[in-house]
Amino acid sequence: MSHRIRAATDDDLQHLYEMAKLTGGGFTNLPPDRRALKAKLDRSHEAFARQDEAIEDELFVLVLEDVATGEVRGTCQIFTRVGQRHPFYSYRLGTLTQASKELGRTFRAEMLTLTTDLEGASEVGGLFLHPGERAGGLGLLLARARYLFIAMHRKRFADRILAELRGVIDEAGGSPFWDGLAGRFFGMNFQDADQFNATNGHQFIADLMPKHPIYTAMLSDHARSVIGLPHPSGRAAMRMLENEGFAYENYCDIFDGGPTMTARTDAVRSIREARASRIIAVDRDGGAEALVACGHMADFRCTFGLVREAADGIVLSVEAASALGVGEDDHVTHVGRL
Repeated sequence: MSHRIRAATDDDLQHLYEMAKLTGGGFTNLPPDRRALKAKLDRSHEAFARQDEAIEDELFVLVLEDVATGEVRGTCQIFTRVGQRHPFYSYRLGTLTQASKELGRTFRAEMLTLTTDLEGASEVGGLFLHPGERAGGLGLLLARARYLFIAMHRKRFADRILAELRGVIDEAGGSPFWDGLAGRFFGMNFQDADQFNATNGHQFIADLMPKHPIYTAMLSDHARSVIGLPHPSGRAAMRMLENEGFAYENYCDIFDGGPTMTARTDAVRSIREARASRIIAVDRDGGAEALVACGHMADFRCTFGLVREAADGIVLSVEAASALGVGEDDHVTHVGRL
């Protein structure tokens, strides 16, 4: 069965809504709200339609499509420049060292400081794969297709890139981090705050969040223990990001405490190793497994394929060529499958 990544269209709204209902909360970029999802699609259409290459605050929504049935089975998003419409807040975990000569003791205290350090970076996010498709590397296809899209439209993206991973959520859908910190100031539970943020933006954080550093020693043991930890379902995603060159540099989400991973855009493995080649032939004689992409903006498509290097181009597998709608003399961008 063959799958491809393509630009989302208005016809995908129902599919996105059905997937959003399966996320289980804490998934800000894919809220189970039709109005919010339609707004995302509208914003994505505008981004795909723009032709100049200046970096603006834009969103691209991509979907995973079963080529045979046309069903949408996953989605992912790319933000070109965060923090322009609304402040992009993170907590930065730092250490304050203080010494007392009289006592002859040194104290080191961990602190969470509200920051907009990551403002202006690009972001990869909103990745969700239908539970029925979590095999065959489709999550990897969704994740890495975003990097090929960035490589093929590099001028539209910033020099720094981030990815926020969902933090620890309990069985009741609550967040130990939220309950131990922000929830005390907002008078609302995590689910309500998460939904409000997904549909209305971050401004209420700026209005109500305490601006002074928070000593982690003042939090409950449970809240403190989940700082910078991904949700169990996100551990594989964290390893995938690390394989691409992302690192956790003590930034975490202000809602659930999940880790924010960062990298230099041109150092991301799939972007750095992506190559543009001409297809000199299409056959069934095998080759190395790769991600293969083609098309500009809304015509972007990406799939798995077999690629054989040749002196003046590549030979591409029949299935990949069919999924992408390409043939001999067309150009594609490809990178080896990890």
